[in-house]
Amino acid sequence: MSNLEMETTQSDYLLFVRNVKQATGIDLSQYKEAQMKRRLTTLRNKHGHESFASFFEEMTRNKALFLEFLDRMTINVSEFWRNRNRWEVLKDRILPSLTRDQQKLKIWSAACSTGEEPYTLAMIVDMLGLLSQTELLATDIDEGALARASKGTYLERSLREVPESVCRRYFTEDGLQFHIDRRLKQAVRFSKQNLLSDTFEEGFDLIVCRNVMIYFTEEAKHLLYQKFAKALRPGGVLFVGSTEQIFSPAQYNLVSADTFFYQKSI
Repeated sequence: MSNLEMETTQSDYLLFVRNVKQATGIDLSQYKEAQMKRRLTTLRNKHGHESFASFFEEMTRNKALFLEFLDRMTINVSEFWRNRNRWEVLKDRILPSLTRDQQKLKIWSAACSTGEEPYTLAMIVDMLGLLSQTELLATDIDEGALARASKGTYLERSLREVPESVCRRYFTEDGLQFHIDRRLKQAVRFSKQNLLSDTFEEGFDLIVCRNVMIYFTEEAKHLLYQKFAKALRPGGVLFVGSTEQIFSPAQYNLVSADTFFYQKSI
């Protein structure tokens, strides 16, 4: 590809980024460009478009394509009890610490995808006898993912890390599908949210945002950590993914509580 062709391709993509932000409020410039551009180019080519300009035009007319764009952008790959040992730490150490002086909990699963994470949280607080005293919010930018999460029906591959006794307790098998327990579905409040541009509720005891930061630029990560810290109550905990260790957490008024758990200073 010549330099002129490369410049034209880049201009086409940057115009697409501006158009998406103007139309939807989603700022793709805050995601790592190489990863995002590669992912969306594959989607664009799949639908037979030679340019992002024509791809964007079709997106504005075709809701199904727009939802597919959101799905590709956010990479909705999740499973219950992902990195199971970290959830055990949450159950055995972090949550008991958070409820030592109170019984009510306010928990947020940020970028919840298709619901495996907030339902895992619901299982854990139920196992601790706290489900009825817990407010559990789950948000995502992708309406399609939220619709699937609200349905609460999953394939067996999503349950690979679920302890057998937990699986029997909280799932009903129906052919190739598994349905989440109705009480857990009722315990989770799903809502659409853009993490980068929307304001956050505050006073959370626990915020879980895992395997999301890796897609953002350093500037976007810094902004999000500031927003998450503000949304936590003093003593509240932020739980991040296994590749998302926060260096210099003190700049966000956080201290390490355990591996991948950060507590807001009191």
